[in-house]
Amino acid sequence: MSGIILKNSFIDAAGDLLAILPLLFVTFFIIEVVEFFYFEKVSSFVKKSGKYAPFIGSIIASFPQCGFSIIASVLYIRGLITRGTLLAVYLSTSDEAIPVLLSAPQQYKLVLPIVAIKIMIGIIAGYIFDFIFPKKQTLILQDIEISQKGCCEHTLESKNKKDLIVHPVVHTLNIGIFILLITFFINIALAKCGSAEALGGYLMSSSPLQPVFAALFGLIPNCAISVALVMLYINNTIAFCSVIAGLCANSGLGIWVVISKNKDIKDSLALVLSLFLISALSGVILFLVQKFI
Repeated sequence: MSGIILKNSFIDAAGDLLAILPLLFVTFFIIEVVEFFYFEKVSSFVKKSGKYAPFIGSIIASFPQCGFSIIASVLYIRGLITRGTLLAVYLSTSDEAIPVLLSAPQQYKLVLPIVAIKIMIGIIAGYIFDFIFPKKQTLILQDIEISQKGCCEHTLESKNKKDLIVHPVVHTLNIGIFILLITFFINIALAKCGSAEALGGYLMSSSPLQPVFAALFGLIPNCAISVALVMLYINNTIAFCSVIAGLCANSGLGIWVVISKNKDIKDSLALVLSLFLISALSGVILFLVQKFI
């Protein structure tokens, strides 16, 4: 591989990162302030929302934070929310994808459509799931720690005011590294392929299979996945339908909590499969809409 390609790819990636780093920190700081003061109240509100829980859970989950899908998973395992509500939360969850878009001024216009579509998918899927499988949850007093850690080892119940600065700094540095590495490799791929269109061809951007693979990729419980999906879309290498499918499937660490803590293995597998199928189907439907309308 040419040293010039590596050098130029890294310089371009570093330049892109430096341009968005200040706004990325500001975004994470605002998110931290809201999460710090209102997180427990929001969790309690969803728990008591009854038949409105899928709607309310979907709306709240769309706010970019790393902990709500984890809390929803714990509430589900304890029997305090329905399967439909949990799926609504997963499908609507916005983590690092939204801050990354907000930190790039030219991408502001993408935030509202992505958030709105994810919320709509979450609400519809949540209510359909509860209608088809109306079995009520039974309260299970499992010994599950509510103090699960979010991304960047962020303890969700922390009330130390120094975390109002520490967490945004840690988030910014971690996501900054992800952005640098992902952009670096995308730049190398673009240099090798010659254009975004050529790279998109390799990634099947004109095929309905791309959102299916994006949804499968999105199931990986890591915030780097949502960053990768957004960066690929920004660089015109995956389609809008694919970024929606991938982000719907990417519920942060919430899905990992269910897999690792839920004693009902069949139930956990059913949730993962449902999340994948709903995300992939939503992406394929969007692909067909974009293609024929």
